[in-house]
Amino acid sequence: MKKTILLLLFFYSSFSYAQINSSDLKTGDFIFQDMDCGPLCDAIEAVTEGYQGHDFSHMGLVYIKDKTIYIIEAAGTEVRLNTLKKFSKNTSKPMYIGRIKKKHIGLIPEAISFSLKQIGVPYDDDYVYDNGKYYCSELIYDAFKKANNDKPFFELSPMTYKEPGTNEFFPAWVEYYKQIGSEIPEGKPGCNPGGMSTSDKIYILGTLNKL
Repeated sequence: MKKTILLLLFFYSSFSYAQINSSDLKTGDFIFQDMDCGPLCDAIEAVTEGYQGHDFSHMGLVYIKDKTIYIIEAAGTEVRLNTLKKFSKNTSKPMYIGRIKKKHIGLIPEAISFSLKQIGVPYDDDYVYDNGKYYCSELIYDAFKKANNDKPFFELSPMTYKEPGTNEFFPAWVEYYKQIGSEIPEGKPGCNPGGMSTSDKIYILGTLNKL
């Protein structure tokens, strides 16, 4: 009986996460979302597994000023500063909080400064790295690269827009790139929230309690 209880406790602890209050957040924390945006978000999540198998299609960077919690994000039409409350409305699912490891915290001020300077830069709807625009994880990749003396801090990987296990593009991506008049950038270097959530440069604190 005792062994059964111990196994149950181990099973529960393995699949439970700390609940983080907004008051626990710090400038420079990462916030990951399984955003409710339909087939495109589903396609993003399908090709890269996030932290412990969770799906993430969006992320932002926490910035606290005058006791107000903001999220610096590349979303909509441009890089913008959003309140945490508005940011949280993107999803009905738990948001995960990541924090950079202690040995790297010296990079945060410069990464935040860089990110704030990008406010107003157009959203990268082509999803192509280094084209003068930003998608969500690309902004954070460049922010920490800049802070790291212009040396890569996170990793870029070949991007794919194909359904796993096939050689076929997701129909949602085919339609999307047709609408914007661009070629699908298959194989070009890039990054995404799922990949960043598994980086060995950060650790996951837990999920953010509902506001």
